[in-house]
Amino acid sequence: MAAPAGAYVLKDALFTVEATDYANQATSVMLTPEQATQTLRTLVPDGVVQDVDTATWTCAINGIQDYVAAQGLARLLTDMAGQQIDIVFEPKKGGVSATVTVVAKAVPFGGPQGQFTTFDVELPVVGAPVFGDPI
Repeated sequence: MAAPAGAYVLKDALFTVEATDYANQATSVMLTPEQATQTLRTLVPDGVVQDVDTATWTCAINGIQDYVAAQGLARLLTDMAGQQIDIVFEPKKGGVSATVTVVAKAVPFGGPQGQFTTFDVELPVVGAPVFGDPI
């Protein structure tokens, strides 16, 4: 079987939050659906009823704490905590994109001595991503 033609390594991505590019401050972005499956088993061998719930999405972001720049991503997420913000993510610039509205959360401030200060946060997505094909 041939390798998939659309496989890629995540680099040179587009990542904007509120229309500002933060790709140079993020180390990882991932949109993940969660879909609960309910199963009911009856008293006969093939008596299984299943239902898959509607997906709820999260946007996980790992990044550096840039508090030197007034508009660093960590500062923006902390300042906007509890508010809805818009994110556009293209794992490969010019490729398929995902646009989401998320609820911002505050991120850590500081870290261990002698190490880069980083953060990871999981933001709830309002609704579902809107995927766009390359132009």
